[in-house]
Amino acid sequence: MALLPRGVVCLILSYLALLASTQKLPQVLQEKVTDYAPFTNVDCPDLSTRPILRTWSAENQTLHPQEVEYVTNRMQNVLPRAWEEWLGDGSALGYKLADFQSNFPKVGIAIPGGGLRAAQYGAACLEALDARNDSSKAAGTGGLLQVASYMTGLSGGSWVTGSLFFNGWPTIQQLVFGDGDRQGWLLDIPFVTPDGINLFSEDNQHFFGSLLWSVMAKAQTGIDTSMVDPWARMISYHFLNQTTRANFLTNDSAHGAGQLWSDIPKLPSYRNFEVPFPMVVANARPSGSNATTALGIEATVYEITPLELASYDPALSAGVNLTFAGTRLIDGMPTNGSTCVVGFDQAGFVMGTSAGLFNQIFDFARSKITEFSKEDGAGILYVLSRLLRSVRTRADDVANWPSPFKGLKDGLFQDSKSEWLELIDGSSNGENVPYGPLFVKARGLDVIVTAENSADIVDLNWPNGSSLVVTKGRQDTILRLSHQRFPPIPQTAEDFIATGTNARPTFFGCDPPAPSDYPLVIYLPNAPPFNGDVPVTNSPTFQLQYGPKHTRKFFDQVHANLLAGFVPNTNDPDPNWGLCLQCAAIDRARSKVTPNIPRSDKCSACFKQYCYDPANPTSKSQLPNRKLEFVDPDPQGATRLGGFLSKNKFALIGGAVGLIAFIVALTLGLLWWKKRQNRAAQYKRVQEAPEWDATPLFIPHMPSAASAASSRANSMYEWNKSETGYKGL
Repeated sequence: MALLPRGVVCLILSYLALLASTQKLPQVLQEKVTDYAPFTNVDCPDLSTRPILRTWSAENQTLHPQEVEYVTNRMQNVLPRAWEEWLGDGSALGYKLADFQSNFPKVGIAIPGGGLRAAQYGAACLEALDARNDSSKAAGTGGLLQVASYMTGLSGGSWVTGSLFFNGWPTIQQLVFGDGDRQGWLLDIPFVTPDGINLFSEDNQHFFGSLLWSVMAKAQTGIDTSMVDPWARMISYHFLNQTTRANFLTNDSAHGAGQLWSDIPKLPSYRNFEVPFPMVVANARPSGSNATTALGIEATVYEITPLELASYDPALSAGVNLTFAGTRLIDGMPTNGSTCVVGFDQAGFVMGTSAGLFNQIFDFARSKITEFSKEDGAGILYVLSRLLRSVRTRADDVANWPSPFKGLKDGLFQDSKSEWLELIDGSSNGENVPYGPLFVKARGLDVIVTAENSADIVDLNWPNGSSLVVTKGRQDTILRLSHQRFPPIPQTAEDFIATGTNARPTFFGCDPPAPSDYPLVIYLPNAPPFNGDVPVTNSPTFQLQYGPKHTRKFFDQVHANLLAGFVPNTNDPDPNWGLCLQCAAIDRARSKVTPNIPRSDKCSACFKQYCYDPANPTSKSQLPNRKLEFVDPDPQGATRLGGFLSKNKFALIGGAVGLIAFIVALTLGLLWWKKRQNRAAQYKRVQEAPEWDATPLFIPHMPSAASAASSRANSMYEWNKSETGYKGL
């Protein structure tokens, strides 16, 4: 037999050596709701050659190498054509695009929080910036999304971000309203009580059981859970890609369980460099503090990318490989020998972490729970009660992340001595706009687009700029070494309102002393309709259900506003708004070539109208006839309640008193629970649970009655007191 050529033999041996050295991780399936559980006791990579923890200093920042590779590839190979498709040859703006020599600005998009209102506003804003939308492209605004390098999401904004990626980056119409196999977000199905206000209906009990089945599977691995876990599963039903109207109340799919944030790099849209690099923001409550109030600006801010959980705050300046999130480290080494955790970074859990306000919601002294509808509030309390009876937890009102940062920056990092990170809603420190990652100096962004929809003004739910004020204060003090400066803005929320900049498109930072001083911020706030129509987009943050009519009107109104710009002292659209947006997006490129390119006359006129000038502030009087009070375009509550009462009146007569008593008793119990200041040193894991209470905690839901009977016959849910945990999980 002829021998193989030496070169071929070397290639084969090299390949076999690579296979031998490549770590084989367990496959996280996406087949059933229990795939929400991570894998523990997985062999870690060789940490001498593949460390899973990175550290840096504020003065000498480094980005994850794969982030740098992705953004660079996208900017070099994809974005030049996207800019050309958006701006043409540049002549409409008064430039020659070729003169920029492909030195285009680095653009980021920030999508703030605010529940389903934020998710809808963020999505509608992206649609107005998307070249795939015909009316947006015709107006000149469509195309900005295509040239973005980064996208950040917070709370409801993270839901948009995750939904776009895990649904294959479709158009917004396809994503939200459905198209073909896609069912859309199904916002008419309530988040917490999908079968309506009767908590004890069979379908609601099935739904609660499915949520808890997922959470208990996670708890059985020995990782502590919290209320954020069932919340994460609720989010997954609407925003990930496995739930339809037909299977919503069944377990015919995993409903997003097993979909990992760290798997985003495997998605076709990412592999083809078609999408911005995504980041989600969360805050950290000091571990063990049990605080139920808002955080100060000194609280650690984290970003969750497809590559790592990290903080660029100078007090930490570290990141951990997201694939191994859930692994507890001390000084970068696993506390459990050489074993790691994988599968902890469930996409729903990442989005739930960023939207976890339960530490404040369960502050009954301030009655935050009452900001939900009665059925949603009761449903949340009910799920919490079942959770507390089902598994042992530590901090029930935060997202519990085993800390990979223990031992780092002792005396500077707030949780250096803690084994846990208690992550909560990214707006908890007052920064509802996820600016932090976009201002990191090492990223060097030139333009930041803000899809602002904060509900700052009491009872009216419009933004007032307070998030920007907090961010500027944080960056001028705590982050002055690590982050770019924030551009000049009105100094207070009152100033934002007085100048009208909270209610119209505004460009902040148009003329910095030097181009690198700060990025240009394009501020696109949720605002009353420019034409004087009654508003439908300033709905409450805690509204967890939207009928199709309201959602459609919401999107139409945002779309009209963002394609209109504004004309001072009128209710007319600005026919030059699309051109002005293009001027703002390309402006920083003028300083990237030598000699610098002067600003064109057309763009100068745009900047005079849309730029914020601290020396010559505008006035809200330039925005006449704007209606401020929300008008529900689809009042369904009375109709739904009437139909429900008619259908269930006899059952409700017997159950109403019991339900009220249950909620009152649960509330009193939770009040006592929140007053506990000292927890036990360690909670026992679910495997060490006490003697089983034979009362069913929930109805285990299977796709059909036959399969349910089969599951009972197989004792899938039978508790075996001589063993640990549920069989079959």
